[in-house]
Amino acid sequence: MKAIIWIVLFLLGLAGVLIPISYLYNASKLPTMDSEYDVEKKLKSGIEGERMSLVAGMYVKPDRPITFNRPDFSRLPKDLVAIYIAQMGCPRFFQTPREDGTAWAWRLFLGVATGGQPPGDGGCERLLAFRLAWKLGVRDATELTVAANKLHGFLQKDQLIAYDLAIITFERGVVGVEDAAYKLFGKELDKLSLSELAELQLALPPYGYYNDLKTCQNAAIMKQNRDLILKYTAGMELLSQDKVNNAMGQPVFCTQRK
Repeated sequence: MKAIIWIVLFLLGLAGVLIPISYLYNASKLPTMDSEYDVEKKLKSGIEGERMSLVAGMYVKPDRPITFNRPDFSRLPKDLVAIYIAQMGCPRFFQTPREDGTAWAWRLFLGVATGGQPPGDGGCERLLAFRLAWKLGVRDATELTVAANKLHGFLQKDQLIAYDLAIITFERGVVGVEDAAYKLFGKELDKLSLSELAELQLALPPYGYYNDLKTCQNAAIMKQNRDLILKYTAGMELLSQDKVNNAMGQPVFCTQRK
């Protein structure tokens, strides 16, 4: 029995040495991401560079600015956020405390060791941090975990949502929900109705129906899926039933342009 205890203690001690070494080694291979400024700078360079390459040589001024501004959660429509967190599977995302400390470390460890995840909204925090790390160019699974931990260290829940919605690429040069809203509906994000915001969700993860919405394919199916999204979000008590009923009575936006 004593031998087993000593073996366990030895393994714990060994892990206490190897895990920090592994963490520091993988952290050394990451692009600089020690602050929000670092993240914003790298995103700005990549996104603006792509947009600029599209407008180079154009005689007509582009209808959208090529600049990438720091994502601002306060500019996002509350109904869009409600729909988005419901579809992520974390409808109580802003009603639960930010996961930190041992619980967060355990979540990251399980993700690397087993691919599993304990329950809780920390799973959505991890997913959002992973998506941002991927956009920053991190690809290796272990490095993604280290990068997610670094990003999670200085970005709050609302910032993670704001960045996630600002970095989704829909097509070349169309990045973020503001671009997508203008491309699909011809107006700014804050001018979209609830029915249009629910349609916009169909262009976002986990659906990815951007091209279908853009070309107005399968409009009947798009309306059915839009209404299911609205019903589900209302069922999570994130939208009022009256607003949802009114939105469900609206036709799919693209059919009104024909």
